[in-house]
Amino acid sequence: MKKKKSIKDLSVEELKSQLLSEKESLKRLKLSHAVSPIENPSQIRESRRLIAKLNTELHAKQK
Repeated sequence: MKKKKSIKDLSVEELKSQLLSEKESLKRLKLSHAVSPIENPSQIRESRRLIAKLNTELHAKQK
């Protein structure tokens, strides 16, 4: 899910499932970072940004 075009190509159901899995991934990253610092903390930022992109595209497709 690195490129914007690949996000635009997804259907609404695929966007929803990708969004749920990305949110779970973010929860795990935050928890592991709270327990002991993770090696690459910028992963948290990247995950949040991907969630925002997925939400944006989902709202655009639902209109």
